[in-house]
Amino acid sequence: VQLQASGGGLVQAGDSLRLSCATSKRTSSNNGMGWFRRAPGKEREFVASTSWNGGRSNYADSVKGRFTISRDYGKSMVNLQMNSLKPEDTAVYYCAVARGAWASTSKDDFRYWGQGTLVTVSS
Repeated sequence: VQLQASGGGLVQAGDSLRLSCATSKRTSSNNGMGWFRRAPGKEREFVASTSWNGGRSNYADSVKGRFTISRDYGKSMVNLQMNSLKPEDTAVYYCAVARGAWASTSKDDFRYWGQGTLVTVSS
C-alpha cells in the first residue's frame, strides 16, 4: 500500500498551503483518512481526519478554523487546506488511512502511513 503526500514547502506566517495525499481506491474508499504531524523534538500529533464518505471531520484545537480536510473520491485523494499558517505549524505532515470507516483522532486507529511532507513556516 502506498500513500504519496505532496504540497509541502517553505512559506511565511499568514500564508496558505494545500497538502495532497494520493492513495489507491481499494485502500481508502471505505476507510477514514487523516493527517498527522511531527514537529522537531515532539511526538507525532493528530491534525485532522475525515470519515469514509466525508460526512464527518475532526480537527485538533490548534488548527480549527484554519485547516480544512477534504476528500476527492474521483482521484482517491485526501487534501489538507492550510490557511493562516503559523510558525508553530512547522512540521513533517503525514497522511494516513484509518483501520475503520470513521474520522478517528488517535494514531493507533490508522493502519497505513505516507512518507511525510515538510512544511516550514517562517515568522
